[in-house]
Amino acid sequence: MGIDARSADGRTGSGSLSRRGRTTASYDESDVRVRPGRSSRPRTKTRPEHRDAQPAMVVSVDRGRWGCVLDDDPQRRLVAMRARELGRTPIVVGDQVDVVGDISGRPDTLARIVRVAERTTVLRRTADDTDPFERVVVGNAEKLFIVVALADPPPRTGFVERAMVAAYAGGLEPVLCLTKHDLAADSEFAAAFDDLDLTIVYAGIDDPLDAVLDLLTGHLTCFLGHSGVGKSTLVNRLVPDAERAVGEVSGVGKGKHTSTQSVALALPGGGWVFDTPGIRSFGLAHITPDDVIAAFTDLAEAIEDCPRGCTHLGPPADPECALDELRDNARRVAAVRQLLVALNSNEQW
Repeated sequence: MGIDARSADGRTGSGSLSRRGRTTASYDESDVRVRPGRSSRPRTKTRPEHRDAQPAMVVSVDRGRWGCVLDDDPQRRLVAMRARELGRTPIVVGDQVDVVGDISGRPDTLARIVRVAERTTVLRRTADDTDPFERVVVGNAEKLFIVVALADPPPRTGFVERAMVAAYAGGLEPVLCLTKHDLAADSEFAAAFDDLDLTIVYAGIDDPLDAVLDLLTGHLTCFLGHSGVGKSTLVNRLVPDAERAVGEVSGVGKGKHTSTQSVALALPGGGWVFDTPGIRSFGLAHITPDDVIAAFTDLAEAIEDCPRGCTHLGPPADPECALDELRDNARRVAAVRQLLVALNSNEQW
C-alpha cells in the first residue's frame, strides 16, 4: 500500500508519494504567474527631440535599410534604419534626413533615421495612367537627365514628353541627353523639342563630356532612361569606379542595386548623380494639365481665363481655351499642347 503524505490542510506535500507510488508536486498561489493589470500611469505622447541628430542624405535603399552620407563628411557612409516614430514614412534616394545612434560608419553598425525633411522637388511616376498609386523615384533632384539613344533602341518622342511632364510637375529642370551618337549622327530627333527651350546634350561613346559635366557639376541630377540606351556606360564615364561605388552604397542589405534600386553616386568635381534602373513604362496618373502649364511661366497666367474643366488642348476639345489668344507664342503653345497630348495618351513608352 502506497504512502499518502498530507499536510494538516489536506494538500499533498512537495515530494510526497501518490497512491501509485509516483512523486507528485503541490502548488499554491505563489506558484501561479499573475498577469499584472494595466498601469494607471498614462502613456506619454512626448517624443525625443534628438537634438544631437546629424543631417545626412540618403544614397541607397535596400530592404528596410538606408545608406546615408553625412552632410559635413560625405566620405563617411553609414547604414541606418527608420526610427519607430516615423512609422511607414517613405524614404527615398536624395532625401535629406537626420540620423542618430552609431554614425561612425564602421562595418556592422546601425544608425537611426529620426526625421525626414520636406522635399524641395520630387520625381514621381505611376505604373500606368490608371494606377492611383504614386511611386516616388527620387527626392530633391535639381535636374532630370532624360537619357535616350539615337539608335538601338530607336528614340521615341512620347517617352521624352512624358518625362518632361513629370519633371515640370515635380520642380526639376529637364535635360535631354542623347547617346549612341555614333550610330545616328544625322538624326533630327532633337528638332522635335526646339520650341520648348529644352537643353540638349550629346553623350555618345565618342563624344566629349565637357558639356555634360558643366551641367552636372555642383548639382543633384537624376538619370532616367529605358534599358539599353547606354545610361550605365555614361555613368561609368562620369564616375570613376562607379561599379565599386555602387557596391559600397548598396551594401546595406542582401540585395543589390544593379536592376531594382536607385543609387546616388558622387561626381569627382562635386555634385551627385542619382542613377535609376531602366524603366519599362512611365505612367502619369497623378498629373493634371494645369500641373504642366504651371511649369511655363509665360503660359501659366493665361490659363486663369480658361473655362472650368479646360484641358488646354484647344479646338475642338476646348474651343474657349485662353491659350488660343497667345498668337505671338503660337509655336510655344503648340509644343506644350504636344506634352498634354502625351499626358492624355495611354501609350506608356
